[in-house]
Amino acid sequence: MTTTQLNSTKQNPLDTPVVVIGSGLAGWSIVKEFRKLDSVTPILMVTAESGDFYAKPALSNALAHKKGPEQLVTTDAKKMVSTLGVTLLQNTVVTKIDAATQKVETSVGNFGYRQLVLATGANAVTLPIEGDGASEVVSVNSLADYAALRTKLVAGARVLIIGAGLIGCEFANDLGGAGFEVHIVDPNPGPLSSLLPIQASELLKTALSKVGVHWHLQTSVESITRESRNGLCVTLSKKEQLAVDVVLSAVGLRAQTELAKLAGAVCDRGVIVDSKLQTTLPNVFALGDNTQYAQISAGGVSRPLPYVMPIMYAAKALAQTLVGQPTDVIFPLMPVVVKTPALPIVLVPPAPAVMGEWSLVSEGIWNYAGEDGMIRGFLLMGSQTSQRAAQLKRIAVS
Repeated sequence: MTTTQLNSTKQNPLDTPVVVIGSGLAGWSIVKEFRKLDSVTPILMVTAESGDFYAKPALSNALAHKKGPEQLVTTDAKKMVSTLGVTLLQNTVVTKIDAATQKVETSVGNFGYRQLVLATGANAVTLPIEGDGASEVVSVNSLADYAALRTKLVAGARVLIIGAGLIGCEFANDLGGAGFEVHIVDPNPGPLSSLLPIQASELLKTALSKVGVHWHLQTSVESITRESRNGLCVTLSKKEQLAVDVVLSAVGLRAQTELAKLAGAVCDRGVIVDSKLQTTLPNVFALGDNTQYAQISAGGVSRPLPYVMPIMYAAKALAQTLVGQPTDVIFPLMPVVVKTPALPIVLVPPAPAVMGEWSLVSEGIWNYAGEDGMIRGFLLMGSQTSQRAAQLKRIAVS
């Protein structure tokens, strides 16, 4: 693998840098926020990718916006380096973190750090699927992944999506709207079943059906075999067989915690951090999809927050801490926007520990009432998504 180093002229190489591992939204966001407060301290970013800046959420609706992989890059790595004053090690793998000596070992050498930020993100979950076609399954978790998918999307391609969660539904809408034959397989009775009340899930299912999505629910993929003339043959657990050309897995992400664990950091579903985003290792911090945030910052439950807005708030708070002003990250109510133009959705799901039930308030509006009778979440669909600000004012936060 080729390694490229992009150097900033704004740094003093004699100073020990802040090291950031990862060049996704979390990595670049902390660099941006840090530079607003400190223009002198050197920053070294190490990434296994190119370092180009792009919005990962844009991958699941790029077809609708008529954008290929190249057009999704909003700022290339060279521009990011010159603007923010960093040294960027591209296509470089971090192999070890030595917390005792405050050094990182990489495929191109060892580097000391003043503070270390883990922004390593998450990996796509891989399902155990039998058959000689199982290796053909693709997941989209990076720009390179999306580029690989686009090469498979020839005219008339039949696409099977495994998973009817948020990303699966967004891709289904994007692919169906672009004229591809789309099938979704999911073991649940409806799309977004973990987030939506049953009636709302049915409405989304109907809306996506109208753009050509075919549903195979309460079943799962058992095997995938190659067919010489007919692409791939997918056998479901109910023994139904589907002839498709592309299989896209969208069954979720698993936090990248291997480096942190090897260094001795405590990890669960993500790298455990406190309210100031410090891991259990001195001078080592984390944010983004690899992170399990503290209880006081996540609705009373320690959990990952795999969305864009948490990264923005985390980066602002962490930048303050890194420049010597220890700051707790406090997450406000952050609505989840589901990019399904067939039926737009905005929701604030209740915190995991809150017991209650959904109720339909009016067409397109649901509230989640806790056992105390207070509104603890809401769901807006279709034209009612314009009511987001009004609904946020009604929700109870204590």
